[in-house]
Parts: sequence; structure tokens; C-alpha cells
Amino acid sequence: MIPILQIESLAITGIVFILSLVLTLVMTSSYLKGRKTGVLFWSLGMWSFTFGVLLEILFALGISPEPLIALYLFVVAILVEFLALGSMQLVQSKKIKQLYYSFCIITTAFVGYSLVATKVTNFIVNYIAYGNPPLLVIYSSSIVTFPAAAILITVALKSYLKTKSYRMLSIIIGVVIVSIAGTLYIVQFPSLLYAAEFIGILLLWVGFYSRPKK
Repeated sequence: MIPILQIESLAITGIVFILSLVLTLVMTSSYLKGRKTGVLFWSLGMWSFTFGVLLEILFALGISPEPLIALYLFVVAILVEFLALGSMQLVQSKKIKQLYYSFCIITTAFVGYSLVATKVTNFIVNYIAYGNPPLLVIYSSSIVTFPAAAILITVALKSYLKTKSYRMLSIIIGVVIVSIAGTLYIVQFPSLLYAAEFIGILLLWVGFYSRPKK
């Protein structure tokens, strides 16, 4: 008999994966039509998110070798960075953007190094990623996720104050929650991870697919 916790994990991750995949495909299609750099980075962020949820489905199925765990930790860090890079395209200063590009390259390499240099053990508990990563991984990932989350929130707030659109507000909050979901895991609040993913993707759907007021 399949344990209830496993069924619940599969149900939540399955729903989030389907919703995320559809949104990701729509966003990628939008990029291919307009070729805008910001949309490209947002698409890469959503692909990373969708791939991360796919890994969570594998964990719920009981498939969790250590290399897959390490890959998951890498993905939940860089997805926040990709989303922040998308938001950075709204910043007018070319110098600030170039500085952040350099920062991203260095910190992403540091995350990769930390995952290779440390032993990432299997910490799946009750079919979800619940254990604590090595300290070096937490440190390197935090350097990536915290500045990225700060950029997302700052740019999002400025965008909403300009548009006053409830659809934009829903998208903004959804993106922030989706990005913070990875941060929640990094700072060892894994119990909130799946809930944040589910709420974030629902808000993105409301923003992208609700009808604007006439």
C-alpha cells in the first residue's frame, strides 16, 4: 500500500509541475516572438523551477541518489538568480547590470564548487527534501539567493507602483514567492517549500491568465 505522505507529495508536486510547465512554455513562446532579454532570463528561471519540481516528483517516487540531490540544490539556487536577471533588465544603468552579471558568474561557480567539494548526503524525509545541506553549500547558495531575492522585491515594488495593476501585482508576488521557495530551503525551512511553490504558481496563473478589467 502506498503511504499517504507519498501520495500527498506526488499530488502536490504533480499539480505544480503541470501548471509550471504550461506557464514556462507560454513564456518561452513569448521570448521566441519578441526576443527580449528580460523574458529570456525569466523563461530560464521558470525552466529551472519546472525542472526542480520534476526532481521533487522523483524524490516523492523514492528516487533520490546523491548526484540528483546535488543537482536539486544547484537548481533551487540558480532559479532565483535567473528571475533576478530578468528583473534587472528593467534597470537603466548598464554598469549596474554588468556588475550583477559578473557577480552571478562568480557566485554560481562558487555554488558549483561547494557541491563538488562537499559530500551531499541523501536527506529525503517522508518523500520530500527535508534535510540540511552541508554548511558550505548553505553559505554559497545564500550568497546567490539573498541578493537575487532583494533585487526581485525591489524591482517588483517599483513596477507595481508605476502600473497599479492587480494582474501585475499577482505576477510580482508569484515570482517573489517562487523565488523565495528556494531560499526557504537553503535557510532550512523545508516544510514551507512545497506550500510556497504551490501558492506562487497559482498567483502566476492568476496574473497571466485572468482577464484585465475593461
